[in-house]
Amino acid sequence: MKLILASASPRRRELLAKIAEFHVEPSRFEEKAAGLSAEQTAAYFAEGKAKEVLSRFPDSLVLGADTVVSLNGTVLGKPESREHAAEMLRSLGGRTHEVITGVCLTGRGFCKTQTVKTQVEFFPLGEELVARYVESGLPMDKAGAYGIQDGYPLVKAYFGSYTNVVGLPVDEVRELLGAVERSV
Repeated sequence: MKLILASASPRRRELLAKIAEFHVEPSRFEEKAAGLSAEQTAAYFAEGKAKEVLSRFPDSLVLGADTVVSLNGTVLGKPESREHAAEMLRSLGGRTHEVITGVCLTGRGFCKTQTVKTQVEFFPLGEELVARYVESGLPMDKAGAYGIQDGYPLVKAYFGSYTNVVGLPVDEVRELLGAVERSV
């Protein structure tokens, strides 16, 4: 079965390429959810993305993923503007938050969805660093307005999967793919 990644994220492509051969087919799933927890949101979006692509490629194996940042139960999505990005970064500074990625692997007759959580602790962030990072443009396409891999001194420590924070928990995806291979 051909594996499809239901995402246009360059970070997800790079991570998945380390463990599998696949091609990319961005999902057209509309990411709207109200009243869901951060974990439920990540799972719902991952499954929605995967199932939308599977509807177009029914003989394939499809991997969908979605990452959310949760600060005290509030979901921080992608920033809508540079000001919004700076506001998010200020709210994360000096605090610990959760990064939750939902992953869904689906194909004909099966669908397996799970979430992976990583605790991330930020350094206190000064205004100069926030301004410089936002001006770089790097925060604009990332949940929580940051990328752990971006090279800015934001993250003091993390507890859990590094690749989860980047956008795809590689070890868990490898396990999902292996379980499918064993069942075929």
